[in-house]
Amino acid sequence: MEKLTIMVNNVINVSAYTGQPPNQAGDGRIYIDNGPLYPVDDVRQLLDAGDDKTTLWTRKCIQNVTGLGYEIADVRQLLQQAITEGHYLNSEWCVQRPTGPWAACDGYRLQRNEWIDAASKEMRFEYYVKFAIGKTGQILLLVSCHMSQ
Repeated sequence: MEKLTIMVNNVINVSAYTGQPPNQAGDGRIYIDNGPLYPVDDVRQLLDAGDDKTTLWTRKCIQNVTGLGYEIADVRQLLQQAITEGHYLNSEWCVQRPTGPWAACDGYRLQRNEWIDAASKEMRFEYYVKFAIGKTGQILLLVSCHMSQ
């Protein structure tokens, strides 16, 4: 009697990008060509829709945003500035947990001046943000939001 092997692909893509995510998380980054994936106007529309349309999607993102002392409104403002004044870096597949789900994300770098009370002067800071538009097109999934390292 022959043994029947059935391959099940339980990889879930939660982003609006329709490409196929990798089968498993690896140690390296998995880049997506021909980005950015999400038009700036679509991202802006979700940012303008309010705080409930932006969610911190990964544990690391939640930790980073907390470390910055930001509220979701601050994150939205930073992301707005990144997509309009920042520099698109790349697009890549990001995983929420080692077992999924996956989101196809755009990454941006933003350099901006901020007033630092302790130094009594403006200083230049560089931020990195990475996000996806959710599959339904109704929410932004923020994967990374931190100062450059």
